[in-house]
Amino acid sequence: MPILVMKFGGTSVATLDRIRRAAKRVGREVANGYDVIVIVSAMSGETNKLVGFVEETSHLYDAREYDAVVSSGENVTAGLMALTLQEMDVPARSWQGWQVPLITTSAHASARIEEIPTDNINAKFGEGMKVAVVAGFQGISPEGRITTLGRGGSDTTAVAFAAAFGAERCDIYTDVDGVYTTDPRICDKARKLDRIAFEEMLELASLGAKVLQTRSVELAMKYKVRLRVLSSFEEQSDEAGTLVCDEEDVMEANAVAGVAYSKDEAKVTLVSVADRPGVSAAIFGPLAEAGVNVDMIVQNISE
Repeated sequence: MPILVMKFGGTSVATLDRIRRAAKRVGREVANGYDVIVIVSAMSGETNKLVGFVEETSHLYDAREYDAVVSSGENVTAGLMALTLQEMDVPARSWQGWQVPLITTSAHASARIEEIPTDNINAKFGEGMKVAVVAGFQGISPEGRITTLGRGGSDTTAVAFAAAFGAERCDIYTDVDGVYTTDPRICDKARKLDRIAFEEMLELASLGAKVLQTRSVELAMKYKVRLRVLSSFEEQSDEAGTLVCDEEDVMEANAVAGVAYSKDEAKVTLVSVADRPGVSAAIFGPLAEAGVNVDMIVQNISE
């Protein structure tokens, strides 16, 4: 069977009614002949609540235990989604990151995906399972500890699964019906784009657009995963939402696709930097190891 990946964000699974609505969409794709991998986020607000518990318990918390706590929200959603599908007579089961296993680096709270073996889930598809409901945002480190991928990590999980399993498409269900030229809550002239190139979406995501996580777009571009951004609250046609695809698939592309803004950037100036080989590596190496994203570098003539 062809495989389809469907990802449901926190607002799409915020209540049991919304989980049932999402499950009906999954059931329709199963009826259309797909084996489906569903990636779920925690129910809306749940991750913030869990983070608050950790911070209230310990100001200097162990990052490994932080991941153990905050990853539990996705486990709850995955189990509830699998139960709902089973009630609809759709053969489904839930998978936590370590059961797949989704193997990551050891950088807790900002881990990166290393490998997704397909054997376990494909074996279950072969036995008659139609839907694998996978807890997004989480994996397992080489040391055997639960890891998380950082905020928005469920998007990255979904694209990574689509790449690993050679999925026909990866549908991202969220609370908006696609990618807009700018934030429609701020500008009433914003309009929805039917298609946008990976490169343009990557720029918008890195500059503050919240529709997709930056790492998920990078992965999609690298592995040529066709992404579709859809609303989980509206009935969909085959052409609904926004398709994120190769530039050659976008006909008559505009010079400017959209405008984004970011409210959480910092400017840092380093003075008296020695002019000798290896200085740049000494500065940017530790930043990269700490997971700090440097967006723009301006270098002046040293005095």
